[in-house]
Amino acid sequence: MNESLTEAYAYCKKLTESSGPHFSVGFRFLPPEKQQAIFAVYAFCRYADDIVDEKQDQPIETLLQSWEAELEACYRQEPTHLITRALADAIQHYPIPKEGFLGLIAGCRMDLEVNRYHTFKDLMVYADLVATTIRDLSLPIFGYTDPKGIALGRSLSTALQLTNIVRDVGEDLDRGRIYLPLAEIEAAGYSEEALLKREKSEAFLKLMTFQCTRIRDFFNEAKSLIPLVQPDSRTAVSLMRNVYVAIIDRIEKNPFAVLDSQIRLSLAERGKVVAQTLLENR
Repeated sequence: MNESLTEAYAYCKKLTESSGPHFSVGFRFLPPEKQQAIFAVYAFCRYADDIVDEKQDQPIETLLQSWEAELEACYRQEPTHLITRALADAIQHYPIPKEGFLGLIAGCRMDLEVNRYHTFKDLMVYADLVATTIRDLSLPIFGYTDPKGIALGRSLSTALQLTNIVRDVGEDLDRGRIYLPLAEIEAAGYSEEALLKREKSEAFLKLMTFQCTRIRDFFNEAKSLIPLVQPDSRTAVSLMRNVYVAIIDRIEKNPFAVLDSQIRLSLAERGKVVAQTLLENR
């Protein structure tokens, strides 16, 4: 590998590990070539997400269009950015679909236009853009042959995205967004107004219990994906699941915490999940 490509992959690795410390725990257990490819994929998605979430000195739509143009250049093998230099190499080794990235960018645009979701069905339209697309981008790298992997990959990506939503309730409020379906907030006896005030009540606990139970159901379904991916990817996929299950464990112990700060696992807690997962997969 030439020096320029080594630098590009190193940049993707650094961005991935710094911005996705939970999501990326399992990546270190992939063989080097798969690890590099997944770092490139995640870095591209993270960069698109940051365009929307971080303060910019240019119009966000202009930046998203530029990133789409860079994606097109990448698939023509004419990349100009460190991330897409790595990605251009990765797509020569794995059938990573360009449509997955375009869907992800469409989901980022949705964040500019929509900041409330009335029903879970409405939310899943968004989740399929920003999360199921990650399945489409990751499974070609992890490797699978059983077509059941497609549906089970959606279960895992949905569980991961819904975990992010309940974990980031307070942070999203700061950005003027509510991803929890309004109909479910109302059904719990809570309200949008109460959420905006970050009221800590029995109704909020009921709401969070419902959310966490559904997320666990998706994680339980997703467990069946693990034996369907190639053996050298199973530990990584197990850890993607298990680290996020541990986040749900934390939230269930103190649901009110999500109103005040983002829930994060400590290095020691992540290490415990890794050890348990490695033991299970022996």
